[in-house]
Amino acid sequence: MKKLLFISSYFLILLIFKTNTLMSQNMIYNFDNNSDLKNWVIVNDDVMGGISSSNLIIENDGNGVFEGRISTANNGGFSSLRFNCKKIFVKDNTHFQIKIKGDGKDYQFRIKANRDDYYSYIISFKTSGEWETVTIPIKEMYASFRGRKLDIKNFNSDYFEQITFLFGNKKDENFKLLIDNIILD
Repeated sequence: MKKLLFISSYFLILLIFKTNTLMSQNMIYNFDNNSDLKNWVIVNDDVMGGISSSNLIIENDGNGVFEGRISTANNGGFSSLRFNCKKIFVKDNTHFQIKIKGDGKDYQFRIKANRDDYYSYIISFKTSGEWETVTIPIKEMYASFRGRKLDIKNFNSDYFEQITFLFGNKKDENFKLLIDNIILD
């Protein structure tokens, strides 16, 4: 009887630990073979006359693949992938965890408190060419518009409505970013 009680207590503690861990982490998006990409939007520099191109597909392993070709012709030079969502509250969270495999190049991760804001809160990160989890501290994301840092406080809203991955290193080149998931922690 004591052994059964011990085993039951152990599993109860394990269940409480896992539940608390899951409650502190919020899955924002998890790519898989059944992912519906309708809320993901490609925005390239062609909105201002450029000719860069990119796309988003799901590969056989179920990861999202954001890839393309950057061209600096016609004052271009960027491609972005946006995820529009309902308000996601971040009040009790401190960072994003993004499981990715990049190509060794620099990318930007961006959020907008309100998707209609003209500016985004951004942070840059470098990829290693291997699968990795990139940690993005929310409070370190700074306001930016068209590549210029704005004189606005770092992100301090209680929620956001849009996530963006942006690539644009001011040169003509190909890029490829595999995305497994995005977690708010």
